[in-house]
Amino acid sequence: MASEVADDVLSAAARLVASFAAFDRDAYFAAFRPDADFIFYNSRTTFPDRASYERAWDDWAREGWRVLACESVGGEVRVLDDDNAIFTHEVRTTLGPPDSPTALHERETIVFSRGVAGWLATHEHLSSVPTT
Repeated sequence: MASEVADDVLSAAARLVASFAAFDRDAYFAAFRPDADFIFYNSRTTFPDRASYERAWDDWAREGWRVLACESVGGEVRVLDDDNAIFTHEVRTTLGPPDSPTALHERETIVFSRGVAGWLATHEHLSSVPTT
């Protein structure tokens, strides 16, 4: 069962990353539970639920922020039980505006839980990769 859970979580994570890379707001946020929380090293704000992050995303997009590319590297799953798992990986992301892109290399932890809607993320924590 653990390998089946790991495979399902890897698939859910791949869909989440692909929707982020495509800057597909609706598909990206559909990958998270409404009560998911978010911690990003490059934001002073922590987001206690999906709706608060969605509002910030919309504000950033109005200011010209865009996801231009995102690649997941070295994804691993730690199965906690039949309904909960932790996904970790490194992400290489390019953010815009297109005329002034910024390349980022980060580490990310996403906690997934299985519910009636399938595997959804319930916690996301992003950190920078140390340069030394």
